[in-house]
Amino acid sequence: MASKATEKRIYLTRHAEAEHNVSEDYTIRDAPLTARGREQAAALNEATKDTVQAVADLLVTSPLRRTLSTTLVGFPHLRQRLEAQGKPIIVLPQLQEVNDLPCDTGSDRAVLEADPEFAGLDFSALTPDWNSKQGFYAATEDAIRARARWVRQWLRSRPERHIVVVSHGDCLRYITKGQNTHEPWANVEMREFTFAADESEDKDGQAWLVPVKRVAQEGEAEPTSSEQTAS
Repeated sequence: MASKATEKRIYLTRHAEAEHNVSEDYTIRDAPLTARGREQAAALNEATKDTVQAVADLLVTSPLRRTLSTTLVGFPHLRQRLEAQGKPIIVLPQLQEVNDLPCDTGSDRAVLEADPEFAGLDFSALTPDWNSKQGFYAATEDAIRARARWVRQWLRSRPERHIVVVSHGDCLRYITKGQNTHEPWANVEMREFTFAADESEDKDGQAWLVPVKRVAQEGEAEPTSSEQTAS
């Protein structure tokens, strides 16, 4: 039986430290985690293995390398438990970072499928245009807001009550606030949210989230690419 939206718990998580966060080199295509970022993700595992990972019903991630690696290193117990139930990690292209810089542009599906680290993940949701930064995935204000609304509606429509989501700083701002507020989101910071209203009571269909609490934070508030390029 599906949970009421206002009873759901959505655990939004920013990825661990990636190479572009440190070097400020935005030309790194699909920037991977640093060694420190992997340590941060491992610390997230320790912080959540007996709490969020023990109760979550679904694990969803952006298809960029840094979010995929954060998911695998940060939530191994949850992945193992859900896969045993026939519920693999969902790789959701709509969760990709919103900017069109190389560091925020994902790799082609074939490249990801050939990477041994990502063996066993299902990339079937990655259509040929997923990393085009055009159309639905364009880096325009209207497109980004529409995609963030789609993500919120998708999460609300899922039957699971506890959902872990791994995404990016700017994308999480649009998901939670509807715009780029530049509110700090630390690397491997996890915040718990629920929905403001059930679908039948949501007059504008925005599926807004409301914060519950901060669950974990293992890194610093490294700036997102939008903040770095604006400085």
